[in-house]
Amino acid sequence: MDPSKSPSAPPAGWNPGEKAGMDQPPPYQDYSAGYSPAPGYPNQTGYPQGQPYGAPYQGQGPYPGQPAVTVQPTIYVAAGPLAQPLPDYLGYSIFTMLCCCLPLGVAALVFSVNTRDANMSGNRPQAERSSRMARILNNTALGIGIVFIVLYLVLYITVIAVSH
Repeated sequence: MDPSKSPSAPPAGWNPGEKAGMDQPPPYQDYSAGYSPAPGYPNQTGYPQGQPYGAPYQGQGPYPGQPAVTVQPTIYVAAGPLAQPLPDYLGYSIFTMLCCCLPLGVAALVFSVNTRDANMSGNRPQAERSSRMARILNNTALGIGIVFIVLYLVLYITVIAVSH
């Protein structure tokens, strides 16, 4: 295939060394603010250029006669896990959820996980509240489960005794 006959081929008289029809770029103009000043306005300056990063501003404060305010960096303190974590009753909660009373067992499981999270974040008051509530819900669910099992056994034994 002849490259001179392709649709994207340059014209026959084209010289790659000659850039006909192209203008030269405009001369370089130094504008310190990044944009050229609008016609009729003077060239304005921004912040003081000689001030290094982090150095205090050597100017006047917000009101005449007052110095500028220097702001200190914020320091965040994160608490670690508790040295003596409270019991979370997680196994007890899973047992009561599966074997005794599902709704109270799920609620106790939520409080158990909250206790574990509070122990890990070092929040002792929240850990105490969640641990106490998980224990109360687990004991209540176990009591309800035992009552239902006893009632079921009594009814089952009475039905068997009556049928014989």
